[in-house]
Amino acid sequence: MSETIIRANDGLTTLVNVFEVDKEKQQQLVDVLNEGTEKIIRNRPGFVSVNILASKDGTRVINYAQWNSPEDVQATMADPEAQAYAKKAAALATAAPSMYSVVSVHHA
Repeated sequence: MSETIIRANDGLTTLVNVFEVDKEKQQQLVDVLNEGTEKIIRNRPGFVSVNILASKDGTRVINYAQWNSPEDVQATMADPEAQAYAKKAAALATAAPSMYSVVSVHHA
């Protein structure tokens, strides 16, 4: 079993997509993101992991995804099957995706 490991300067590309959602649609959005991940995203080249976070107040969902490269992210975003799930999510919430590099990690 693999799991998300966050390390600085590990060469991975991190896609963070913050969704603003109405409280009554948060679980529906989580379900769409989980379904898309299981059916499409996890099978794409360069995929490492996805973590879905739901805010306690019900107004946000964060998709934290790790990929081997920015090109893998771009190719997935261009895939028609992945675009279909992006459209389902966009019908429920406003998304703000960006790619990142982890530059530091701190632990107790």
